Amino acid sequence: MTTDLLTTRQVQELFKIDRSTIYRMAEDGRLTALKVGRQWRFPSEQVQALLGATRNTKSTSARNKPLDSLIPAPTAQAIADLVADLFDVMAVVTDMEGRALTSVANQCGYFSALFDGRPDACAEGWRRLGQEAELRPRFVPSHIGLLCARSFIRMGSTLAGMVIVGGVAPHQWPPTGEELLAIAGQTETDPEVMREHINEVYWIDRPHQDWILRNLSQVSGLISRLADDHGRLVNKLETIAGLATPTQGE
Repeated sequence: MTTDLLTTRQVQELFKIDRSTIYRMAEDGRLTALKVGRQWRFPSEQVQALLGATRNTKSTSARNKPLDSLIPAPTAQAIADLVADLFDVMAVVTDMEGRALTSVANQCGYFSALFDGRPDACAEGWRRLGQEAELRPRFVPSHIGLLCARSFIRMGSTLAGMVIVGGVAPHQWPPTGEELLAIAGQTETDPEVMREHINEVYWIDRPHQDWILRNLSQVSGLISRLADDHGRLVNKLETIAGLATPTQGE
């Protein structure tokens, strides 16, 4: 039985690494090779086996990484700022636990009065948004009475994070006195401060809300593709590093 032999160039194209790295791998035994005259030749079956093993062990590594390692913070913030400006609402990017990866862009006066430098106080509410069974974005009441909506950022079939918009007044606004006191108690805010800023919210009619929801899905889809592309780049770099670095003890 004969074995197909690959040239150095063919192995380069498969692994996407330079010629000198292939020679080092051949010399230290990481890559099975034969010397035919002055040229290296590589058994096809063993090259394919090594390539398959590398892909299998690395293919899901990016999906196991936290979202903030796949989307740089300045990029995530730029997206949140753009979403806020485009939709004229508040916007934030979070992971699935509700931890903010960005600052809250375009804060309304009511939100600022309640949380004044404590946006992490919303983390639990954001986390609950991620636990809703409905995958499509829709506006729902938040724990402070305003409407918010989220769209998922995906890594393949995995939900990795959310783009959340909010600060929108519901049809019945402002809250009753009793509701206001309840929100004040939950957020540890002075009710008088809340009353001063109660109308500093975003007033958006239903057609505009529907438009936001349709486009919000497209925004999260774009971020998902950015994360996937970055993840594939991370995988490729890790694969090259693993191939180029001899294992300990060799």
